[in-house]
Amino acid sequence: MADLNVIKLPAEEVREPAEKKVKKRARPPKLDPVEEAQKRQKNVASVRVLGEEDGSVKLLEELVFGAEDELVERLVEEDGVRTGTGTLLEEDGDEESADSEAEDGARLLPSRKAAAWVDEDDEREEQVDMKHRFRRDLIRGEAESTMNKQKLQQRMRDQFQKSMGGTPSWADVSDRKKKKKKKAAEDEEDEDEEDDELLRRTGNFVASSDSLPSGILRMKKRLDANSARPSEDKLTTVQFHPSAQVVMTAGLDQSLSLFQVDGKSNPKIQSIHLERFPIHRAAFSPDGETVIATSLKNKMFYLYDMMEGRVTPVHTVRGLNEARVKEFSVCPEGGALLLTGTNGYLHLLTLKTKEVVRSMKINGNICGVDFSHDGSKVFANSEEGEVYVWDMRSSRCVNRFTDDGCVKGTSIAASRNGRYLACGSQSGVVNIYSQEACLNSTNPKPLKAVMNLLTSATSLRFNPTSEILAIASRAEDEAVKLVHMPSLSVFSNFPVSKRKVVYRASCLDFSPHSGFFSLANSKGHAPLFRLLHYKDF
Repeated sequence: MADLNVIKLPAEEVREPAEKKVKKRARPPKLDPVEEAQKRQKNVASVRVLGEEDGSVKLLEELVFGAEDELVERLVEEDGVRTGTGTLLEEDGDEESADSEAEDGARLLPSRKAAAWVDEDDEREEQVDMKHRFRRDLIRGEAESTMNKQKLQQRMRDQFQKSMGGTPSWADVSDRKKKKKKKAAEDEEDEDEEDDELLRRTGNFVASSDSLPSGILRMKKRLDANSARPSEDKLTTVQFHPSAQVVMTAGLDQSLSLFQVDGKSNPKIQSIHLERFPIHRAAFSPDGETVIATSLKNKMFYLYDMMEGRVTPVHTVRGLNEARVKEFSVCPEGGALLLTGTNGYLHLLTLKTKEVVRSMKINGNICGVDFSHDGSKVFANSEEGEVYVWDMRSSRCVNRFTDDGCVKGTSIAASRNGRYLACGSQSGVVNIYSQEACLNSTNPKPLKAVMNLLTSATSLRFNPTSEILAIASRAEDEAVKLVHMPSLSVFSNFPVSKRKVVYRASCLDFSPHSGFFSLANSKGHAPLFRLLHYKDF
């Protein structure tokens, strides 16, 4: 009788750890519904007797006896449910059942990029009769009496876009990107307002820079200065007007052009073509009313009067015994040019009478000439690496020294504040001296030797405030550096190394108050940069 009162549990229901239990449990065999109901009643009675409720067994019963839909729905709503239940479903011995559960769960979770509605009939290659009165407007020829569904959908989509005047914003997947670009353009316009305010003032160009920081030069690339008329050949000259918002470019395409500088469109003012005269160098007069242009192999040069719009060729110069006129410098006092001749000669030419009034000579060939800030001195660099200092009033050489470590000189530049003198060499080294030491010492030591160029330093230019020295080489692309003069260190963010903008530079210049910087390159362009530290043009 004792045996009759004991409720025997099925052998499969021996309590074991959940993981082991699931691994050993096999799919229940298909039984008679009556027997299944009796077993279920026995299991419920067993749970009552034991006084506890096993959640894993309950979930398994629901899964086996047809509560699968409710279980999957609950799993989705609870975002994965409990760890024990998840383990039970994932480690079911029947792999097909687990795969079906995963597929059901995936269907319940919407895909971000899936279509809102998919019709299986759309995928069939079924031909549609286009002669129907609702579809006649979509026909473009008699050959289109029938059309497949895919083509018909595209035709209807095109007609809708045409009637809407284009793809509506809600249907354009790239609309968000367009909005971002529009916002970026608006932000740039806001930044340009400062430049517009800068370009409205053209009168007072007294230097007023306060502590230009070293390391990073705040600058922004603008539209090329000559974008309205790019040169068809190499540019040899770029120069800003001394008092107006104008920049001049000239090159081997025999053209000289003037552009208004606004940083946005830079419209062309005028362009002059000089027949059979590839321009080697062009420069404004100190008053900005005349442009002087020389060529490569001609003794003749041109004078362009900007006020009257008249171009005057100068065929002969009295007292000039040279085969060609190529390199020259404009005297700061105006009215005269300093022509660089052969065999170390320098000729002072007056523009009024077109004659040479005096000549000076150095040993060797001249590779660079520049005036002091007041025009009283001339610094001439020779190819032999020697620097000569001439007094313009007496035409005497007042000092002479050897550029430190230089084998062959290539260029020279003097700062406008009278403090610095830069000498370039063929090795790419640029020595920066104190002008005072160059005037008084026969063996001055450089304040700094800039060694950032690997090829010949062919162009040197100080900005009007003497805070920046631009150095360049025309022998290699992107060979341009800007030197911070107070610290004698090179700015690290120019040029940008990711993409070529500068190419091979042959001429450098700053605007009258350093607001802009430009250069002439071998591609016929004059890249323009806005220096944000300076508030005026």
